[in-house]
Amino acid sequence: MTTTGRQLVSTLSQDGTLVLELQEHDFPEPTGNQVLVRMEAAPINPSDLFLMTTGADLENAEYFPGKIEMQLHPQVAAAQSSRHGKPQTVGNEGAGTVVAAGDDEMAQALLGQRVACVPGNAFSEYAIADAMMCIPLGEHTAEQGASSFVNPMTALGFVETAKREGHDAMIHAAAASNLGQMLNRICQEDGMVLVNIVRREEQASLLKDQGASHTVNSSDDDFEKQLAGAIGETKAFLGFDPIGGGTTTDTCLRAMERVAAKDMSEYSRYGSDQAKKMYIYGRLDLSPTILTPSYGFGWTISGWLLMPFLASCDMPTLMSLRTRIVDGLTSTFASSYKARVGLEGMLTKDAITDYAQMATGEKYLVTPQN
Repeated sequence: MTTTGRQLVSTLSQDGTLVLELQEHDFPEPTGNQVLVRMEAAPINPSDLFLMTTGADLENAEYFPGKIEMQLHPQVAAAQSSRHGKPQTVGNEGAGTVVAAGDDEMAQALLGQRVACVPGNAFSEYAIADAMMCIPLGEHTAEQGASSFVNPMTALGFVETAKREGHDAMIHAAAASNLGQMLNRICQEDGMVLVNIVRREEQASLLKDQGASHTVNSSDDDFEKQLAGAIGETKAFLGFDPIGGGTTTDTCLRAMERVAAKDMSEYSRYGSDQAKKMYIYGRLDLSPTILTPSYGFGWTISGWLLMPFLASCDMPTLMSLRTRIVDGLTSTFASSYKARVGLEGMLTKDAITDYAQMATGEKYLVTPQN
């Protein structure tokens, strides 16, 4: 038996026209390890906005009930040529109730339960998900569990990555975000020293009120000096940067080298031999990543993605991470939202021009059944 419901679809044409539209879709009966989830809550994450607003002229777009037509910047449209004419569903994660399940034992065990999931079409009334990628929420609400996968798993993944690479301190940029606040709490629980980079004094105060011991403000004139001071105290030669474009990664590497150079007994044109590493895991800034010849050659820049990290974990580790998230949904992994909108509400001009700014601490929650 098929189930019919609305879902958000993003379609980019060769001429650069992007259409976001709610469409009726038939969801088939789940098979094997699949479950059908009646979606109740889904956060709008920066990764979702790539298919929705990146490079789009939102001000001059045409707005209709349940539909937006807009033009993308030509360079952005050209860079996405592989998706031209290929409709894409939107919404990485969310939570809802399993209303049908395939025959596999894991899927059947979830029937009737409220779960968090990552179906890739969470901005929808229904979604097919793999039972392996579902987290049973127990007595937690859908809103409490809506953001229980991407940000919590990412924050835990940063700490696990640091431990694997032999670090007991690290740097995080855009640190006042929902993810950043989670990471701050995890690091305190796990004894991992964290240097938080923010851009406003109220964000620094927020993290300090939550127990952060090292917070620096990128808007201060002496930001790099402050950052080097924090690195000198913590020995944080590993960092995670969600901004991507601009100079954030470069500044972190330069500050690391300022600290490392103090311990050099002799000058070297190649810089210190202290290993310095930055992971870029997002593109809040779409401009090119700027690197300067300021820190020798003892450095590494790499990308960090959640799914490859999860694939590197064995089953006991994965189950441990899931259990920890559920146990901390209202504390360590709690998320807050600026506004709640239904499927049609998320396609209004007022809403999309607001959440497209990706402002720190101002995340939207979609409630597909409203």
